[in-house]
Amino acid sequence: MRRFFAILTGAALMLAMAGPAQAEGLFDGSAHPATAEIVITAAGDMTIGGNMRKNPKSNMYIDIVKAVDGDLSYFLANVQEFFGRDDLTIVNFEGALTHSTAHKDNDFCFRAPPEHVRALSLGSVEAVSFENNHAMDFKQQGYDDTIAAFNGEGIVYSTKDHMGIYEVKGVRIGMLAYQTFDGAYDMIYGRMPGDIMAARAQGCGIVIVSYHWGAEKDYAPNSRQVELGRATIDAGADLVLGHHSHRINPIEHYQGKYIVYSLGNSSFSGNTQPSDMDTFLFQQKFIVSGGMATSGPFRIIPCSISSKTAASGEISGKNDLAVTPFAPDSKGVNRVINTMLKNGQKLKYAVESYPTGW
Repeated sequence: MRRFFAILTGAALMLAMAGPAQAEGLFDGSAHPATAEIVITAAGDMTIGGNMRKNPKSNMYIDIVKAVDGDLSYFLANVQEFFGRDDLTIVNFEGALTHSTAHKDNDFCFRAPPEHVRALSLGSVEAVSFENNHAMDFKQQGYDDTIAAFNGEGIVYSTKDHMGIYEVKGVRIGMLAYQTFDGAYDMIYGRMPGDIMAARAQGCGIVIVSYHWGAEKDYAPNSRQVELGRATIDAGADLVLGHHSHRINPIEHYQGKYIVYSLGNSSFSGNTQPSDMDTFLFQQKFIVSGGMATSGPFRIIPCSISSKTAASGEISGKNDLAVTPFAPDSKGVNRVINTMLKNGQKLKYAVESYPTGW
């Protein structure tokens, strides 16, 4: 049985200090299972919607939706064998689900109708991080409409002010999200440890922290990302997930936990033909016993953000928004692994290999 919960994180330290009676009052108090194996899948930036800032009548996203007769399962159909069989799938959602037309003065402002939230649930996505530089593309109205769409579809979301909690197999998974832009590092260092404590106080056996950080097109984290990622593990997180660069970054294994610095893109309507369309899905197993999580093995599933380039194995081509795994042992798989190995050479705790199987 799967259930989802959500709590605000603004009073994280107060919640973390709550006594047993207070904590029991927030949830049903059911006992943790003796042992459970949890498989979590993470994917990168998912942008469904057109760039309504410029020429909305000629738009890749709109054209593809029309071409597939409005079938919103199209975008994630080729990764269903992974998303549909795990215990939790989380992506970074960029854009707005709204009919509002008032937008920010940016070159890229992504929007789809609220009912297109179905692309997430049809794709077996249970959770999204929604703390990024496109969350406010259509201002407060667009943001509020997007949150309402998530809630209406049962999609768990996390922002800097909202912790998402998802329950599966009797295990609660807490999700936190932050973006580092506009001098937010100090705020994050001040809040993040208490927010993790708050998740533990609410009975979360697994805590995932998502960061929107770094610079676009970077293939490796900068020193501030590395410092924050490791500090997040030191503060008690079980897994750190990163995004924003639209490029794949290496993974660290630090203090027995994984830091995935950038997941690249998933179904991404932000560019008709990016120069690098390689990406991957990250999967990890956790063993939860008595409410405490132990990190298990991870694997990656090398993909292209387009079914067309996945078939050819090329690094670039026409983006059809259908994120698709490369064929095993293809040049696409080898390229993704070699790129991550190469760009992890300067990271002290970089993983030594990128397994594609368990």
